[in-house]
Amino acid sequence: MICSIAELGLDNKFLTEADKEGIHELEEDAPIGGDPVKYLGWADNVVDFELTTNRGDLLSILGMAYEVGAIYNKKVKPINLEHTSYDKNGKAVNNKNEIELIKEKDATKLDFKLEINTENCSLFLARKVEDIKITESPKEIKEKLMASGIRPINNVVDISNYVMLETGQPLHFYDADKLQEMIEVRMAKENEKLTTLDGQERTLTCEDIVISDGKRAIGLAGVMGGFDTEITESTKNVIIESAIFDNVKVRKTSNKILRSEASNRFEKGLDPNRTYMAIERACHMLEKYASGKVLDGISKYDKTNKESKRIDITVTNINEVLGTIIDKKDILDVFTKLGFEYETKKDEELITVIVPTRRIDISIKEDLIEEVGRIYGVDNIPGRNMILPVKKGTYDRTSREIRNKMFNLGLNETLTYVLVNEEEAKMFTNKDKESIKILSPLTEEKSVLRQNVTTALYKIYNYNKSRSIDNVSLFELGKAFYKENLDKKNVEKTEANDNENYAEEYKLACLMTGEYFTGLQTKNVDFYTIKGVTEEVLDYLGYNGRYSFVVDNNITEDLHPGKSAIISVNNDKVGFIGRVNPTICKDEVYVMELNLDKLLAKQVGKMKYKEFSKFQTVKKDLAVVVDNKVEAQELQKVIKANGGKLLLNSKIFDLYTGKGIPEGKKSLAFSVELGANDRTLTDDEIVAVMNKITEGLEKKFGAELRS
Repeated sequence: MICSIAELGLDNKFLTEADKEGIHELEEDAPIGGDPVKYLGWADNVVDFELTTNRGDLLSILGMAYEVGAIYNKKVKPINLEHTSYDKNGKAVNNKNEIELIKEKDATKLDFKLEINTENCSLFLARKVEDIKITESPKEIKEKLMASGIRPINNVVDISNYVMLETGQPLHFYDADKLQEMIEVRMAKENEKLTTLDGQERTLTCEDIVISDGKRAIGLAGVMGGFDTEITESTKNVIIESAIFDNVKVRKTSNKILRSEASNRFEKGLDPNRTYMAIERACHMLEKYASGKVLDGISKYDKTNKESKRIDITVTNINEVLGTIIDKKDILDVFTKLGFEYETKKDEELITVIVPTRRIDISIKEDLIEEVGRIYGVDNIPGRNMILPVKKGTYDRTSREIRNKMFNLGLNETLTYVLVNEEEAKMFTNKDKESIKILSPLTEEKSVLRQNVTTALYKIYNYNKSRSIDNVSLFELGKAFYKENLDKKNVEKTEANDNENYAEEYKLACLMTGEYFTGLQTKNVDFYTIKGVTEEVLDYLGYNGRYSFVVDNNITEDLHPGKSAIISVNNDKVGFIGRVNPTICKDEVYVMELNLDKLLAKQVGKMKYKEFSKFQTVKKDLAVVVDNKVEAQELQKVIKANGGKLLLNSKIFDLYTGKGIPEGKKSLAFSVELGANDRTLTDDEIVAVMNKITEGLEKKFGAELRS
């Protein structure tokens, strides 16, 4: 069958222009009727590893070889670094591995200037290779690059990528004839322009590291080279760069501009010894595959520490942490498999492990313990029964108790994202605090940290409402975040207080709408339903008699001005309650939110218990007519104050205005429960208490008994 390369399954980015246009022609030796994928060398298995972020050493074939060698107890074969160096007269000066030579301080420099004008470059090596020939890469190199997701270009560019995959050290090749006989590493100027290899012009900031030829930026350090010095078919001489740049700066630049294979490796940290190895490996391959002549000498800037780390550890340390009984011989065997040298004495437990620089993730003895457990085999560690005494935890006990209380009240818990959009972040607030924006949001819908938890519950209500689910009773325990607005406080902004005004609060939020099942009956949710839930929680936490609901029309414009209140404990605002404003939602949706950090900071005494009375209690109804402006809770305070010890409870059960009630007045009816623990109350005692309550209401509010 006649087909294109794309029809054989090859990714479009690997296709040449000829292959993109149509049919691919195979060589004459291609067997008729054979499998073209096998003939082209693409019938191979690719193993894709998901690595943890601390193992940057495994972003290379060499690093993976050490890992596999440790698992299978095999030694790693060294890669070939040998090449011939030539002096200015074209005479061969040596034919050996030059790594140790170029590490010496008196190593010969090349005939161009190297300047490092930033502390964000700790190591920079440069070598020159002349008389290269640009051709297509050998088949085996192209296949390995494609299997690794890198598009082959030509033999020189492919060698830089190949060495990066092999050693983990990113390289960059410059066309030496396009340079100004100088390489400078510096920070970019604000709004400086640079056209990268992909042909796009980038606008840089003073936080980006650039490579310059002394006049202009020619590369974005650690991310991508510049278009002006790229390798082309006419390139004859190249400068090889092998360097280490500050990983934090590279990460910020790559997140802002472009993520690349190189930046991924720079971000995780590099082995300075591999930097030297990589440049020599590149020289070897340019000599072998591009017929290049490697000039004797190197330009070098090196402020790195290339000494191996020495970490002391004992057999007891390892076994105590792992819960094992591994003998010293097996532990030393693990270090040998990993390629770590060690020093120890026969009869002593102390082991001094010499960790090579390629393992930058190991710095403390706990890291070594992890390696022992990993290589020894977690499956080989026997399970043991816990022998420590187990006691009830206290870390989140209050949160769990609140959660259980909400369950018992018939509400369902939800967990939501803390990220919302800017408009949602300010819902159910009085706009006196600033939202905290994240630096690199994935989407605009998740770009800001929420200022309260109620916003998230309201989104869930909308989700359920759109799916015809009308009965919703939810709660969530979660955090909210904000930034104090210093401008409104007339405080001068400084770098110090700008960082200090970030805050987070732990909150309980509740949303109820539709029908609510009380356990005995179903009722429509109203203000008093969610108020009752709030009272149950506050009573449960020990704040009985210390809280009140204060009318305040300035809580937030997102709540109904006539059906909302501040929740106050000890005359301090700890939350809000109310109906969602009808301009936002036509349905009767009620919300409540408590600032638990603020609430739980108020101390409560030990819970007191008393026996139920063995004697029957008496309930009396009391209806009074008062001004419309008088609040029911103010009346209840007077009832409680005048009821004395015989008053057990009082509840409002009716509000009436209309026929028989004067204009500007309202009728409030209370159920008053009286009783004593040691006797049944007499009629005289009951009448005396009720008269005292009535007189108190009349004296303070001008209340009249309703006939």
